[in-house]
Amino acid sequence: MQRFVNDPDYIVEDMVKGFVKAHSDLIVRSEKNDRVVKYKNAPVEGKVGLVTGGGSGHEPAFLGYVGKNMMDAVAVGEVFSSPSAQAFYEAFMEADAGKGVACLFGNYAGDNMNVKMAVRKAKKQGVTVKFVTATDDVASSPKETKEKRHGIAGGVFMWKIGGAKAAMGADLDEVIEVAQKAVDNTRSICVGLEPCAIPAVGHPNFQIEDGNMEFGIGHHGEPGINVQKLKPAKEIARDMAKAVVDDLEPDSTDEVAVLLSGLGATPIMELYVLYDDIEAYLKEQGLSIYKVFIGDYVTSLDMNGAALTVMKLDDELKELLDYEAESPGIEV
Repeated sequence: MQRFVNDPDYIVEDMVKGFVKAHSDLIVRSEKNDRVVKYKNAPVEGKVGLVTGGGSGHEPAFLGYVGKNMMDAVAVGEVFSSPSAQAFYEAFMEADAGKGVACLFGNYAGDNMNVKMAVRKAKKQGVTVKFVTATDDVASSPKETKEKRHGIAGGVFMWKIGGAKAAMGADLDEVIEVAQKAVDNTRSICVGLEPCAIPAVGHPNFQIEDGNMEFGIGHHGEPGINVQKLKPAKEIARDMAKAVVDDLEPDSTDEVAVLLSGLGATPIMELYVLYDDIEAYLKEQGLSIYKVFIGDYVTSLDMNGAALTVMKLDDELKELLDYEAESPGIEV
């Protein structure tokens, strides 16, 4: 494994230092907890605070979605590991302006446990925190138990929508309601072509044999729906789009937003190759494409693959999606 690493055990610390320096116009490191990064103007007076958090290795998530009209603070975990309950708690404190805090994060066991602990601790300090979990990964659990699904790239839409609603002056319950609305209307699927390697381990933590692909793989290498022989891009694209649309069940006249993210080692060129046939499939279903995001939005270290996310829109979600935002990971 050849990587730009000093000491693998300190790669998160080194990454955070570089990230904060590179984006010092928008973010600063918390003085209370070095695993918390916040918007430089947080807490924003008169606004509900917004917090997210998760393991490192998914950059620009989660750090990259802190900024103007986005998240106010983020708790940073080790590679593929949940941030501590203390980090979430300190993030809540950094974001709180007296209007309560909305914590929007991916549905993973460690994150759920630590957020709930932090919520209880914040309550003792008089800070109300409510949360929404992203559950967009259609491969991680059947539709009948979709509340158990993991959150993957669909979190980007949840953060964008929730951040905009808070910036418009909504109260905590309204922010939580619209963030949940975004989650309920969002579905994602990943395809992996080559595995990723955690720097401190030094080798891939799972295998995808040459000539194969894993359909529905998770962002940490969780087993997908099946392993298939590698197909032409046009077939993969249509299979991904079909999996998302079949689960989302939009009306044929619906408008949708589409996000196609590389998983870390995927050339942007190949994402556009996929998108050509993704759009064709969506239009065949009668869907209108309102907005498209293509690039590295939520990655998995150096995994070669792609994540497709589709969000069904109404007038409110379109307005919030278009609302001004500035963060390292997304700008509108």
